[in-house]
Amino acid sequence: MSPRPRQRILDNLEAVYREAYERARASGDERRMVDLDSAYQREQLLLEVLLDIRDGLAARGPDNMRDAAPATPPPASDPIATLETIRRITKLR
Repeated sequence: MSPRPRQRILDNLEAVYREAYERARASGDERRMVDLDSAYQREQLLLEVLLDIRDGLAARGPDNMRDAAPATPPPASDPIATLETIRRITKLR
């Protein structure tokens, strides 16, 4: 299964936020519009980082990844904790 193209993913994200933004504008909710704009920028940045990671892993290919694997497996980690770490790193304040 081939991954979805980067632009299609980013376009889908934009479409979701644009629809919500237009609803907020139609109802005159300026606070919601500002919140949506900030959330969109944050989500776009996070998504681009994840897509860069995906593209980097795909570029290595399975043969290169096998050669680059460490001799001993890394210690088991908690995937939720890893995602939270990525979220904290990419969170804009």
